[in-house]
Amino acid sequence: MSGYFKTALLMAVMTALFMTAGELIGGATGAVIALVIAAVMNVMTWWGSDRAVLSMTGARLVTEQSAPDFVRMVNRLADGAGLPRPAVYIIDSDQPNAFATGRDPANAAVAASTGLLQRLSAEEVAAVMAHELAHIKNRDTLIMTITATMAGAIGMLGNFAFFFGGNRDRPGGVLTSLLVMIFAPMAAAIVQMAISRSREYEADRIGAEICGQPMWLASALRKIDHFAKGIDNRQAEANPALAHMFIINPLHAHARDALFSTHPSTENRIRALMAMAGPQARPQQPPSPFADPPGRTNIPRVRR
Repeated sequence: MSGYFKTALLMAVMTALFMTAGELIGGATGAVIALVIAAVMNVMTWWGSDRAVLSMTGARLVTEQSAPDFVRMVNRLADGAGLPRPAVYIIDSDQPNAFATGRDPANAAVAASTGLLQRLSAEEVAAVMAHELAHIKNRDTLIMTITATMAGAIGMLGNFAFFFGGNRDRPGGVLTSLLVMIFAPMAAAIVQMAISRSREYEADRIGAEICGQPMWLASALRKIDHFAKGIDNRQAEANPALAHMFIINPLHAHARDALFSTHPSTENRIRALMAMAGPQARPQQPPSPFADPPGRTNIPRVRR
């Protein structure tokens, strides 16, 4: 299934859910209004999602002049994956984490936190950025941004039903509004979380292929998961709807395959990567083509 088809299918499903909630609240008029709102939101998400996400996280653009090692690493990985070179951003956050955004590979960006660049080895950072490039290659970035936007809008409809009582002229109007308020956001959340979890396994697999070493990514996931449980990510805490975009849940949630978890269990992801590496996987991997010069353990020289 192509990335464009998956995106169109997701937009259709979320729009249908949005219209159904609108119809239950306001009848045929409510459905039409919901359709118009959904169309406007989808267009705005298509053209402006990357800028909105980067702004909400406080990410700053870096270049080969301001962060030479990091930007060159991302460029080499993108070249090796046959992708256009994305814009590269850094988030000032001590919690190690990263995400990708953009409507397509030609209009994409990757962002890593200062904590990621300082706390992980060069090989681990390369594996994390390969994972994010895999999301770009699969067009997951657009899919997840649309899902988050529509899920938020459906939640807004639920609040509308609560405050305005919905279509009181139809039998059970108040009860219907109450059910919409409860179950519409829940249905949107289920779609959002299910898609988010499945995309992570696929991005892990493709990211491991891009960097060439599944165990680098396995090691990175274990470290990020450990630090994310103890270090606040103030940008994500302020905008929790963005949590699913990060490689590891930044909100101190327990990492397990629960229904409403934004990410799969980290241990499950590591096991999948170990299986991909095969029985020859060892804690010590061959030298990395992205490794730092002798005497250095971390990648970035970030100039402010």
